[in-house]
Amino acid sequence: MNFEFSSDQKLLKDQARKFLEGEESLKKAREVLENDAPYDESLWKSIIELGWTATTIPEEFDGLGLGYLELCVIAEELGRSLAPTPFSSSVYLATEALIRLGSPEQRKTYLPKLASGEIIGTLAHNESFTAPTENNINCKLENGQLTGIKIAVTDGDIADFAIVSAKEEERIKLCIVDLNSSHIEIESQNTLDPSRSHASINFKNTKVETLSSNDNGWEDLQKILDRAAVLYAFEQLGGAEACMNMAKEYAMGRFAFGRPIASFQAIKHKIADMYIAVELARSNCYFGAWALSTDAPELTTAAATARISASQAFNECSKENIQTHGGMGFTWEFDCHLYYRRCRQLAANIGSQAIWKDKLINSLVRANQI
Repeated sequence: MNFEFSSDQKLLKDQARKFLEGEESLKKAREVLENDAPYDESLWKSIIELGWTATTIPEEFDGLGLGYLELCVIAEELGRSLAPTPFSSSVYLATEALIRLGSPEQRKTYLPKLASGEIIGTLAHNESFTAPTENNINCKLENGQLTGIKIAVTDGDIADFAIVSAKEEERIKLCIVDLNSSHIEIESQNTLDPSRSHASINFKNTKVETLSSNDNGWEDLQKILDRAAVLYAFEQLGGAEACMNMAKEYAMGRFAFGRPIASFQAIKHKIADMYIAVELARSNCYFGAWALSTDAPELTTAAATARISASQAFNECSKENIQTHGGMGFTWEFDCHLYYRRCRQLAANIGSQAIWKDKLINSLVRANQI
């Protein structure tokens, strides 16, 4: 079991970081937050030109045909820079669902357009503020038409299509829905992090097509979420490390009583705790990356472990970064709140920590590990 990235993957990571720094991604996240735009179109266009949206799409569908380790390092740098783009919803969720579950015709129709950035996809799953389960999905699928409401759909107001969970008779199905249909009402929703848009979607007898590998839609959905969880964890890891570095740099440059505040024991301990949280999350993310890239049987356990650990690390580092900055950390002008906003948003996007802790325990029980 090798958790080390190759030299090519490390080079890709360095190039991604330099590119996002050159694009001033953090500054663009603030601009999106302060304005009405749902995402930064220029940054998204540049990401498409680099081919990142085509990373794991097979070459036969105009993709790059690379592996998931390459996507993991890209995700980490996107998280570090708080990139205000629909990358996660379109690549981690919609693209992955089509690669794994789509029919040959569906893959031929959608994947080339996703690779080229011509269309944006997303996943619509949540219907209320309680955790979605196989029994409480209320969206109905009858005779190829979908009725019901999904809320908190990431990039739902800018996506061209969505993968939607719905109940047909007593079984969960996953279907592809054209969000430009006249039988749909979309309303933007406010969240803690407006640099990542969300929306509610009301389906009114909307025509859909079901994904082909859909004998057990709920199980298929959980597999997609497991794979996405690893990639989200790398985004959270990148954000957590950025917070730690921001706190360290500020502490070394801020003087009190004639010396840097980094020399005070209380600040040292804060940064030490942040470092431990980041490195623990990194170890678990590497476990997740290995399981994702090899399609290992341990994927559910690895994904849940990475998701929980990275969520906790980002939460601790984003809060302690604010505390290290003191009163200035609470002001709009400093970037600390941008990371805290993204931390809270990412922690909820594909299920809370409570949901993933349940998944972790259940997977350990099934494997007779506890």
